[in-house]
Amino acid sequence: MALRLLRGKDGRLTAYAQVAGGVARWTEDRPGGSSWTGPWLIEVPGLSQVTVAQGADGYAHLLGTRRTEDKDGPRVDIVHATQFQTGRPLTAWHSLGTPHPKDRAKARRIGPPAAALDSTGALRVFVRNAGGGVSARRQDPKGTWERWTDWKGTHLLDGLSAAATADGRLELFAPAGKGAALRWYQPKPGAAPQRGEDIPADAQPDSASAVESSPGTLTHYWRDAHSGEVLAWRPDAPAPARLGGATGTGPVAAVRAVVDGHDCTVLAHRDTATGALAVAAYPCEDEAAGVWWTPSGEPGAHTPALAIDGRGRVVLAALGLDGGLLVARQKTDEAGLALEAWTRVGRG
Repeated sequence: MALRLLRGKDGRLTAYAQVAGGVARWTEDRPGGSSWTGPWLIEVPGLSQVTVAQGADGYAHLLGTRRTEDKDGPRVDIVHATQFQTGRPLTAWHSLGTPHPKDRAKARRIGPPAAALDSTGALRVFVRNAGGGVSARRQDPKGTWERWTDWKGTHLLDGLSAAATADGRLELFAPAGKGAALRWYQPKPGAAPQRGEDIPADAQPDSASAVESSPGTLTHYWRDAHSGEVLAWRPDAPAPARLGGATGTGPVAAVRAVVDGHDCTVLAHRDTATGALAVAAYPCEDEAAGVWWTPSGEPGAHTPALAIDGRGRVVLAALGLDGGLLVARQKTDEAGLALEAWTRVGRG
């Protein structure tokens, strides 16, 4: 699980990270403040491949793969819990089963879950199924779960990326073999999702992410399977744009932010060449302007996350080698994307 950093309705940030035995959670004591509470361990035996999705209501939905053992042998299911308010306990974990309820061997071959909420408040959960396609399950706004459905597709790799625009139009990016990625999208808020044209993307598994780069438009990012470079694409782009960062690893963290009065996209990843984090910022949807990666943070920091805090500042968070949370905030009195000194919050 990549570290996730979400802002609640009260303006406070919450960080979530998968740890041994479950999920660690840290919470700001006040919006934009320097003190945090945590880590608090959310215990879930056998939990892995955790993701977190957030809707317009601010609720945080945690999903993961749970592996257990019973009298019939190994068992795999997707589990879900909800945090309704910042700093409050989660609901009980609820099993969503898998797309293969009668075949445990197939269930063990599913991929990690991805999730997003649409304009109606419905939560959709996606997994790569044992046949290499996409299976989805929907929770309606009243909390009722529908059955797993088959969205088709073939040759999918791990690392589905689901996201939604501010107006609630959902998109799913699914890396596949043979030099393509599959995409599903809602043409308008509340519409039934439909399959889009394949994207010319030879993506590394588990490297995709997305951010709303302008009202109603998502930009998708992934790493090229051959060069390791970060690429960016959105529906109106003629071809993916190369953003460098070939020495990085995993999906990039991305957030839309104001830098020097300009509407920008901020990216972060771990640079394997230096062992530290690297950060870049460029004008939203203007990849041709160039992207320069700048080292930031102490060596060993990994799984970065980005968010905007309750005071409108960019916040970069990461995990240290000891499992502690590291946090750096945007300086407001310097030009460019300058960050304050790192603060160590606590050990996971």
